[in-house]
Amino acid sequence: MRTHAHPHRTPLRLAAVATAAALLAAAPATTPAARAVDDGPVQAGIVVAKVEGLAEDFITGVDVSSVLAEEASGVVFRDSTGAPADLFDVLADSGVNYVRVRVWNDPFDAAGHGYGGGSVDVDRAVEIGRRATDAGLRVLVDFHYSDFWADPAKQKAPKAWAALAVADKAAAVQDFTAAALQQMQDAGVDVGMVQIGNETNNAVAGVTGWPGMAQIFSAGSAAVRDVLPDALVAVHFTNPETAGRYVGYAANLAAYGVDYDVFASSYYPYWHGTLSNLTSVLTTVSTTYGKKVLVAETSWAYTLDDGDGHPDVINSSNVTNQYPVSVQGQATAVRDVVAAVAAVGDAGLGVFYWEPAWIPVGPASQLAANKALWEQFGSGWASSYAGEYDPDDAGEWYGGSAWDNQAMFAADGTPLESLNVFSYVRTGATAPRAVVSVEDVQVTVADGAPVTLPATVAVTYNDATVEQEAVTWSDAVSWIEGPGTYPVPGTTASGTHLTATVVVTAENPVRNPGFEDTDVSMWNLTGTGASITGTGDAASGARALSFWAASAYTFGVTQQLTGVPAGSYTLVATAQGGGAGSGDQVLLTATTAHGTTSAPFALTGWRVWNSPQVPVEVGADGLVTVGVSAVLTGGAWGTVDDVRLVRAAGPTSDTAVLEDLVARAAAVDRDLWSANSLADLDEAVAVAGVMLGALAPAQERVDSAAALLADALSGLTAPGGPAPTVTPTVTPTDGPTTGATPTPTATAAGPTIELSRATARPGEQVTITVRGLTVPEVEVGVASTYRALARVAVVDGTVTATVTVPGDLPAGTHHLQVRTLDGTLLAQVEIVVAAPSGGSLASTGAEVGAAAALAVLLLTAGGVLLAARRRVGHV
Repeated sequence: MRTHAHPHRTPLRLAAVATAAALLAAAPATTPAARAVDDGPVQAGIVVAKVEGLAEDFITGVDVSSVLAEEASGVVFRDSTGAPADLFDVLADSGVNYVRVRVWNDPFDAAGHGYGGGSVDVDRAVEIGRRATDAGLRVLVDFHYSDFWADPAKQKAPKAWAALAVADKAAAVQDFTAAALQQMQDAGVDVGMVQIGNETNNAVAGVTGWPGMAQIFSAGSAAVRDVLPDALVAVHFTNPETAGRYVGYAANLAAYGVDYDVFASSYYPYWHGTLSNLTSVLTTVSTTYGKKVLVAETSWAYTLDDGDGHPDVINSSNVTNQYPVSVQGQATAVRDVVAAVAAVGDAGLGVFYWEPAWIPVGPASQLAANKALWEQFGSGWASSYAGEYDPDDAGEWYGGSAWDNQAMFAADGTPLESLNVFSYVRTGATAPRAVVSVEDVQVTVADGAPVTLPATVAVTYNDATVEQEAVTWSDAVSWIEGPGTYPVPGTTASGTHLTATVVVTAENPVRNPGFEDTDVSMWNLTGTGASITGTGDAASGARALSFWAASAYTFGVTQQLTGVPAGSYTLVATAQGGGAGSGDQVLLTATTAHGTTSAPFALTGWRVWNSPQVPVEVGADGLVTVGVSAVLTGGAWGTVDDVRLVRAAGPTSDTAVLEDLVARAAAVDRDLWSANSLADLDEAVAVAGVMLGALAPAQERVDSAAALLADALSGLTAPGGPAPTVTPTVTPTDGPTTGATPTPTATAAGPTIELSRATARPGEQVTITVRGLTVPEVEVGVASTYRALARVAVVDGTVTATVTVPGDLPAGTHHLQVRTLDGTLLAQVEIVVAAPSGGSLASTGAEVGAAAALAVLLLTAGGVLLAARRRVGHV
């Protein structure tokens, strides 16, 4: 499996943006020890339909090849109670019966620096295999016959074999395979299957063409037969969705006399077609050629959040919608792949989940520390040292885990309940009926057109049922005015929260601006290396202007507009790409009677989108030519999409006060206030979201939204009526103050608080002094999501404590709290936590309601939009 999709050579069929479903929190895991005697279904936190007739020896396996590097980087795996535990014991207890481990020949540079991805050579594979065997698990050895990742786009020979002829390379394969397996046998590793090559669609060990490839396969197979005659020999391919592919591969294997037992396939729901097709193509291979079949790799995302600061392969821009993105969705996806392989019959051996334990070595907020660990221990998908072997991919895109959101363990090493699917497929599992996803509502209208949101939405439950439920939308929709991207919260009849995205587009005189129409005659394309085509790397839709060439090239694409009303405009387009040399340039250009203006695109990475803006003055003739021009060296690549010419708006509004109020709303402890007053707050936050989504909000409307939110904050009342208030004293001794009014404490005549500083960064210390206490000992902690920082004795009614702001605490407004040892809140005071490197503020937000959660979203996902509005005129 590719852990970092190559930006222009890998033909991944990534579907359009689909539902980014909310994470279903894993309930306490049901111990699967009863799977052998309980016909089920067992009580659990997720629902899994039993796969009827599943063979007792059906493989329910996982590939955990990154484990040693993860552990060396400080990752601690835990059991379902949260106690530290050996990963392999946790896997065995969850119903896993097989472990797959990849083997690279020499994933190190001359100085001994690992290439990453676990840097799994034979020695490390033996250690992983021995630990798996000790836990009672069998082992599938996955030889890549490469020094680093092998997949359909890359099948590079190991450094030591690079100059060998095919026959000599085959001999080297046989010797290497035999020696590695002998080492495993000597270590007592229970090897049940050996894979001779990894996703070998187009080549293996640098050898292309079936005559040569067959020599490599046969050499590997011969070594297995010699050293481990009882082990199964597997070949491995991918892209089962392509008609005729697998039967063609099997026919060639037969024609060239390759000796093997198992035809293995990758199957990722995002890219590889339907499950019924998977069953069909595997059945055809099995019945036609008498082979066993296996899914050697599969996965599904349980969240779209990036855990470690390195972009994930699957994200909101390319996730597909076969299953909810949740723990429940992940379990259902695996269960369905198991069922699809079992449907082949006795020849269906089993399923392996790919890298369920590749979790972050540290949070994304500690990216610098994570990078050091990835480099030192090889716990990222690639280290910089891999660039010598794989300069075009690893050399440019090295970094952390691109798979952490598809793991079956939480970031702290605790297993998600989806890990138990390997047990539940045999027993079934049931749980209280719960919502796992809600239909993603996206509405696009032209400026001035009415906004109509759907009266009902599809709600998916954990038992796989889908219901259309009536939805009540926030009145904030009435505040939408002018172009922008507006979040509008709503609540279904069953109480499920969702947020619709309303996009209001400005009038755009550019024809076919996103290249979606196949008629592209309005665009004049010149030069070489560029084409208007369908691509998975479009910013929106399915088509874009794509460019790449092996040698130096230039191109241009233009469109002349007529009848454009005179005035000031801004030209905008969106692009991504990479591989550009120091003198390369891709320009967005506009030409009018006043001359030509331009701005460069930044080609800084795959799907790292940027949108330069070009000011345009259209004269009385109404003529303007818009376009893109490029001068590039060979290997530079990218896509350009969504060309817009938009009339400039009025003066930029100041949203700073409104943003600060949104931050304060997100930090509110909702346990302290009445439902009615929180409902008013939520509605005010929704209005603020609309204002902050506008590209050109009028200042008076921004101020009105701020006043509404300020009133809602000041109008919060305790559940039994108006809350008694105390204004704690905040006395900063260093650092800037925010001027924010501290949140009232929960006591009518409570303590007073002095704080050494009102603003701090993660890792810095602050001193809190509290007077007027009547208890002997208190706990000092930080909220929104409360965590204790210190326990301090009270002397003469006063306590002074110096505490450290947690290193992973998000930027934003938080509360330092003083509590009794049984958790009763005595007093609290606001503290603003600044971003570690001066970034924009965010907020923790404990388990908040929908609109308060929206406030957090506005501070994070919306940060770029806010910054753009303050920096330039509106588009």
